[in-house]
Amino acid sequence: MKIVINRDKLIESIQHVTKAISSKTAIPILAGLKVQATANGITLTGSNSDITIESFIPIEEEGIQFIDELEQGEIIVHAKYFPEIIRKLPSSTVEINADENLQITIQSGHAEFHLNGQDADEYPQISQIQTETNFELPINLIKDMIKQTVFAVSTSETRPILTGVNIKVEGDHLHFIATDSHRLAANKLPLNNTIEEFPFDQVVIPGKSLNELSKILDDTEDKLQISISENQIAFQTNHLYFLSRLLDGKYPETSRLIPEESKTVIHADTKNLLQAVDRASLLAKDNHNNVIRLQTKEDQTIEISSNSPEIGKVEEEISVAKIDGEELKISFSSKYMIDALKIMESDQVKIEFTGAMRPFIIKPIDHDQILQLILPVRTF
Repeated sequence: MKIVINRDKLIESIQHVTKAISSKTAIPILAGLKVQATANGITLTGSNSDITIESFIPIEEEGIQFIDELEQGEIIVHAKYFPEIIRKLPSSTVEINADENLQITIQSGHAEFHLNGQDADEYPQISQIQTETNFELPINLIKDMIKQTVFAVSTSETRPILTGVNIKVEGDHLHFIATDSHRLAANKLPLNNTIEEFPFDQVVIPGKSLNELSKILDDTEDKLQISISENQIAFQTNHLYFLSRLLDGKYPETSRLIPEESKTVIHADTKNLLQAVDRASLLAKDNHNNVIRLQTKEDQTIEISSNSPEIGKVEEEISVAKIDGEELKISFSSKYMIDALKIMESDQVKIEFTGAMRPFIIKPIDHDQILQLILPVRTF
């Protein structure tokens, strides 16, 4: 195998696939990175037990030449040293040769490295999903939906199903839902053309997989092809193939958690509220849940406060656009509130409370596609 390739383009592909490679794998060959040269270009592959990422570099695209020389072949390279070497090479072009003894030579400028490779035949075959469930969505919309939900997945393995984001189709909407049982983040996307015959009640994708997917997708309106089978989901662009396992088990029914009526409703400026909660959290970090308190006052004002016996206390009154309903005093995690407000795309938010010990919901004022739910904390 011989490749003469643009170094920056190679680095970009390496960065994508190494997100799927773990040194702590039960299959030693998966600690390596697969390089495959074919007549059309080069495919790099990284994989672990959860996700597989393939990145393709064409010989030429839109008049830009990425690969100057190409002899077909494949080899497994060391996933730690190979990326570091390529990143630090002195020239904009790199030449990679692999011989029949699995010896790899990397040359760039006056630098020359020799690495031991592994036989690519030992690498597990990456299967393409065979399924009837295929649909396309714009990449930037998928990235937004991941950003607005994935932070709420559980980090505890005691209930593995909650470490994933639940995706389901209801009517003409695609729903993303995540909860760690203390908070919930939900998002729905109207589907212009209903996904035909979505055969699954639900699909639960590991939060870690979605985080990695979001990192390697560009912010673009290009389409992302999504394919789903019984136990895997694949996301595909022109030059990227991302395969993830799905989580087993039944995701809890979350719709019953969302209150149907409210006793107190606050309309607030998203940025002002976020900054006030952030300031109050400075003195809440010492207590277990970063707990702060919100209290309604007269004249469209709320007080945000926090009290730490060892450190001190903070109280801040902020004006809000509107307060309807009963007076309220409620305590909750400042972290959860900050996370929820940060992903709001609206300048104004509506917060609906049903009492001091009931979950409350936060939505943008101008649409109902995003919903955040937070459970309060008993402090009085």
